[in-house]
Amino acid sequence: MMNKKQSKIYSRAIFSIFIFSLFFASKLFAQVYTPVLWQMSSKQISDTEVELIFTASIEETWHLYSQDIPMAPPATTFNFEEIEGYERIGEVSETESFSEYDPNFEMILKYFSDEATFVQKIKLLTSEQIEIKGYINFMSCDDTQCLPPADEEFSFIFNKSENANDEASSIALADDKINSDTEENSNETLIGFFFLAFLFGLAAILTPCVFPMIPMTVSFFMKDSENKAKGRLHATVYGISIIAIYVFIGSVLAVVAGPGIANWLSTHWLPNILFFLIFMIFAASFFGMFEIVMPHWLVSKSTSNEDRGGIIGSIFMAFTLVLVSFSCTGPIVGTILVESAGGQILKPIIGMLGFSLAFALPFTLFAFFPQWLNKLPKSGGWLNSVKVVLGFLELALGLKFLSIADQTYHWGLLDREIYLALWIVIFTLMGIYLLGKIKFAHDSDTPFVSVPRLMLAILTFSFVVYMIPGLWGAPLKALSGYLPPMHTQDFDIDKSIRDHLKMANLSASTNEKKALCETPKYHDLLHLPHGLEGYFDYDQALACAKEQNKPLFIDFTGHGCVNCREMEANVWADPKVLSRLKNNFIVTALYVDDKSKLPEEDWITSDYDGKVKKTIGKKFADFQISQFNTNAQPFYVLLNPNGEMLMQPKAYDLNIDNFVKFLDEGIENFKSGKTVQLRR
Repeated sequence: MMNKKQSKIYSRAIFSIFIFSLFFASKLFAQVYTPVLWQMSSKQISDTEVELIFTASIEETWHLYSQDIPMAPPATTFNFEEIEGYERIGEVSETESFSEYDPNFEMILKYFSDEATFVQKIKLLTSEQIEIKGYINFMSCDDTQCLPPADEEFSFIFNKSENANDEASSIALADDKINSDTEENSNETLIGFFFLAFLFGLAAILTPCVFPMIPMTVSFFMKDSENKAKGRLHATVYGISIIAIYVFIGSVLAVVAGPGIANWLSTHWLPNILFFLIFMIFAASFFGMFEIVMPHWLVSKSTSNEDRGGIIGSIFMAFTLVLVSFSCTGPIVGTILVESAGGQILKPIIGMLGFSLAFALPFTLFAFFPQWLNKLPKSGGWLNSVKVVLGFLELALGLKFLSIADQTYHWGLLDREIYLALWIVIFTLMGIYLLGKIKFAHDSDTPFVSVPRLMLAILTFSFVVYMIPGLWGAPLKALSGYLPPMHTQDFDIDKSIRDHLKMANLSASTNEKKALCETPKYHDLLHLPHGLEGYFDYDQALACAKEQNKPLFIDFTGHGCVNCREMEANVWADPKVLSRLKNNFIVTALYVDDKSKLPEEDWITSDYDGKVKKTIGKKFADFQISQFNTNAQPFYVLLNPNGEMLMQPKAYDLNIDNFVKFLDEGIENFKSGKTVQLRR
C-alpha cells in the first residue's frame, strides 16, 4: 500500500499528465487548420495587362515552400483553368525566399516565413466579362512536422472596358467560400475520421462493460452531496479526464509512429498481417471467447485512490472507468488506432479525441441531469448483442489488411471471389444472429424479435444480396475500394464475353492493328482493369508510344490504394473514358507498392535519395517522386512519345466529365504539338 506522501506524489503525477495531455491535444488539434492564409488582389498596369497578386500570411514557426523545388516535398504551384479571353505572360514570380537545411526532408530547400507574395501577369484579350479561376497547391511545415498538401481556390472577374481606366481593379472573390472550401478539402479526411471515431465511441457506450456503469458513476458524484454545483463540477472534471486519458494514448502513438513509417505500415506484409490478427482477436473477444482486461494490480491501485474525493478523486474515477471498461473498449480503441496507423501525427490524436468525446458525454450529461436515469433502459442481454454485432464487423473489416498483404506480395490467398464469399458468410451469420437463431456464450434468451433487430436484419440481408452477383463478376461499385481487384477473380462473365468477342474479331480480320508492340514486362504479376491492354514498365511503354506515334497515359497506382480502385470502377469503366484509353493512348500502370524483386539489370540508383531500388514498387515510386514531385496515388500523367508532358497531371477525381476533358485536351495537345512544364 502507498503511504500518504507516495499517494500525494502519484496523484499530482496523474493530474500533471492530465493537464499536459489537454494542452498537447488542443495545440495539435488546432493544427488541423492550415497555418497559411491567402489573400488575393489585382493591379492594372496598362489597358490590357493586369497583375494577379497572391499574398500568403504564414503563422510563426511555420513556413511555406517555394515554387523552385526540384524534388519532394511538393512545391507551391499555381494552377489556372484554361479558358479563352486572356493569356498568361510568363510564369508566376515570387518574392525572395530563404534557402536552408530542412530537417523534415533532410535537404536544403527554399521556403518563406511570415509572408510571401506571388505575382502572375496576364493579358486581357476580350472586352467581355471573364472569370479567371484556378487553385494554389501548397504544403506548410514547421521544424517537426508537415501538414498534408492543401488547395486554395481563387477567382478573378474582369471586364476590360470597365477596368481600363482603373489604377487598381477590384476582384469578385467569395472570401468565405474560399476559406471554408479550402479547409474542407485539406482536412476532410481528418474530419471524417473524427466523426467515425465519434460513432465508435457511441457504440462503446452500449457494451456490457460500460452501459451499467452509467448509473453507478453518476450516483458516485451525486451521493452525500447537497451542493449540486460542486457535484456537477466534479462530473465535468470526470468527463474531461476520460477525454484526456484517451487523447494521451493517441498522443503517445503519434510520437512513437512518426511520419517516416507510413509506406512501410501501409504496404509491408508484417504490419498488415499483425493488424489482421489484431482484428481477429478483437472479434473473438466480442464473441465471448475471452476477455481483454487490464492487469488487476493496476485497476486496484486506481480504485484505491477514488476515495480521496474532490477533483483528484474524479480523475482517478475516470482512470478506473477506462481500465475496467477495457475489455469492451479495448478492441474498439485498437480498431481506431490501427485505422489511424499510417504515419500521420494528427490522426491517432483526432481519433482518440472523437472516441473519448462520445464516450465521456453520457456520463457528464447524466451527472448534470440525474433525473434522466429513470428513463434509461435496463441493462441486460441486448447489450451483449451489440457487442456480438461489433464482433462480426471486426471480422469483416480485418480481411482488408490480409488482402493488402496478399496483393502486394502476390500470395494468391484471398482472391476477389474468396473475399466476397467470406463477407457473404459473415454478414449472413450476422443477419441470422439478429433474428435470434444463433446464440453466443453470454447471450440471454430471445423470446421474440424486436423491431430494431428486424430492421437491422433486413439491412444486413439486403447487403448480402447485393454482394452475391459479385461472385460472377458484377462490379459492386459501392465496394470497389475495399474488394480485391477484378483480375483476381477466376470466373468473370464480362471477361468471358470480351474474350469470346475478341477471338471472333481476330479470326474475322487478319489486318487488325496490334494494340501492343511487345509482351509487357511483369504481365504475369500485374493487370489492368476492364480488359485494357498496356504495360507496367515506363521505358517499355514509351518505346511503344514512339513506335505507334500515340500519347502515353501513365497511371501511378498501388495494390493498397482504395482511391485507385474507386477511380477504376467508377470513372475508367465509363464507356467514354474506356474507349479513349483503348483507342487513343498507350496505357501503362506503374505500381508503387509492389514488392516483386527486379532482375539486377533493371535496378536503378535513385537521383532523389541515392539508394538502389531493387523492387518494382520502389523503382516507380522513385520515378514518380523525382519526375513529378509527389508520391500520392492515383496520379495520372499524359506524355508525348518524347516523354514531354501534354497536360498538368491529374489526381483523384470521380467526375467523369472532368476526366474525359483531361484526356481530350491531352489528345488535342498531342496533335498540335503543344507541351507544358510541370508547375512546381
